[in-house]
Amino acid sequence: MPELPEVEVTRRSFADRIAGARIEAVRMGKPLRWPIGIVPDELVGRTVLAVRRRGKYLLLDLDSGVLLVHLGMSGSLSFAPAQPDAGTHDHFDLMTTKGVLRLNDPRRFGAVVFAQRVDSPEAVKLLGRLGVEPLTDDFDAAGFHAALKARNAAIKQVLLAGDIVVGVGNIYASEALFLARIRPTIKASRITKPRAARLWQAVRDVLARAVEKGGSTLRDFSNADGQAGYFQLEAMVYDRAGEPCRVCGTTIRCIRQGQRATYFCPICQKS
Repeated sequence: MPELPEVEVTRRSFADRIAGARIEAVRMGKPLRWPIGIVPDELVGRTVLAVRRRGKYLLLDLDSGVLLVHLGMSGSLSFAPAQPDAGTHDHFDLMTTKGVLRLNDPRRFGAVVFAQRVDSPEAVKLLGRLGVEPLTDDFDAAGFHAALKARNAAIKQVLLAGDIVVGVGNIYASEALFLARIRPTIKASRITKPRAARLWQAVRDVLARAVEKGGSTLRDFSNADGQAGYFQLEAMVYDRAGEPCRVCGTTIRCIRQGQRATYFCPICQKS
């Protein structure tokens, strides 16, 4: 599924181009995960001021209200001066004076939700429990360690929960734990301050590198210009079960944690 780097890459690929656009029409396809929360025609005439990101949500700030967009498990956005006729999996078109923003989502776990403000109940329900943004100054090593000390769950699961630090999805959690030399099954509360500092830095480095490389395209991710990502080509452990570790040569292992695949090196990540 699209994770923080893919969502940020998507945002960057169309945010400047859609800023200042006036909405001319809205087309809705099959129902998505949640109802939009507004009569679509009521969006006509409003202006897109900017596009922000919070975790895995894109926030389209309007001159009146905000649209929260989530890509779900398989969604992608495209933005172009014109779009072809809507296909089976094209479920939302925002037609503006600067182009058409289209959400394609084969599995329909994505969503487009309208809220009057980011502190409105609809927005707070989706955003209110999200942790700090990992690529901002709000994410500090000391606070991260303190939060980990209060958790007895496995560190991989704590990272995925998203309420301490947001957006560290399955791919990047495995990669950050490898970089920090921490076994994914260790309890978060057992991680010492120096090791937590290593993991803090690894999370920032891995996510920043993934954004730089355009995200990861394991199946069908592309940004709003249709461009694929390339981070997966340099992954150290993710999706490399049975292959030699790039550092020590030991065979990479895969285990299941919370129904998600976890990849690690049993030597580089002894504890």
